[in-house]
Formats: sequence, C-alpha cells, structure tokens
Amino acid sequence: MTSAPAHLSHDAIDLMLDDCKTWAVVGLSANTRRTAYAIAQVLQAHGKRIVPIHPVFGTPDGPEEVLGERGYATLADVPFPVDVVDVFRRSEEAGQFADQAVAIGARGVWFQVGVVDEAAFERTRAAGVAMVMDTCPKIEWVNRSVRRA
Repeated sequence: MTSAPAHLSHDAIDLMLDDCKTWAVVGLSANTRRTAYAIAQVLQAHGKRIVPIHPVFGTPDGPEEVLGERGYATLADVPFPVDVVDVFRRSEEAGQFADQAVAIGARGVWFQVGVVDEAAFERTRAAGVAMVMDTCPKIEWVNRSVRRA
C-alpha cells in the first residue's frame, strides 16, 4: 500500500474528523447554492459545530447567522476556541487564513478541493498545526470507510 501525500495525511484527516468539534468555515455565507453551505451542512450532520466566517457578517445589512450559527467577519472576531479552519477561498488567497488559524490557536487547517498553497502548508506544519489540502471532509469520510474496511 502506498502512503498518502503529506498534504493528505491520514493522521491529520483523522485528527480533524474525529477529535475536532468546532469548525470555522471561511467563505460560508447564507447563499445556499455555494459549496461551502452544503459542506457546512455535512459537518453539522457529523456533529460538528460550524462557525461561519465571511466579510458579509461585518456589514450593517449582513445576516447574523447561517445554519443556526452566528457568523463573524474574521477569524480573530470569534470569541471562543476554534479547532479547525476550513477554507473555501482561491489558492492565492488561502494562505492568509492558514496563518490566521495558527494565530488563533486552531488545531487544524483544511483547504478544500482545488485549494493548494505549498508555502502555507509548510508554514502551518512548521508551527505544529495539522493541515490538509485539496480535499473535502465529505470525501474523506467516504474514503475512511473504504480505507478502514
């Protein structure tokens, strides 16, 4: 059996899916047609608390919550600990959220399918924070069931 690439570490994936309860979802808004919304619902179905992170929450006319959870404009605005920062942003914008995740003391960073930033991966891992890139929790829950069968 071949080992997974470093950015798809089974240990990091298992840590986040099994041991981490509170997931900040960067890019989550009230737009039900966006992938972030659907994946946030999947996270909730697996018993995770989601924390919507989107600039719209810092505007006077913006919503206050999404999927029953209060939203925040930035990770730094969240007044309680976050375990995982799940990033739905373009690769060229994603690294800043990995750095912010380290700054707030998150245990893990998850870059969604198509989101890759090798430099951010190296910085985050060097800081002792688990990180995966270019995958999705929904996919990994399925992959784990196959891998463990």
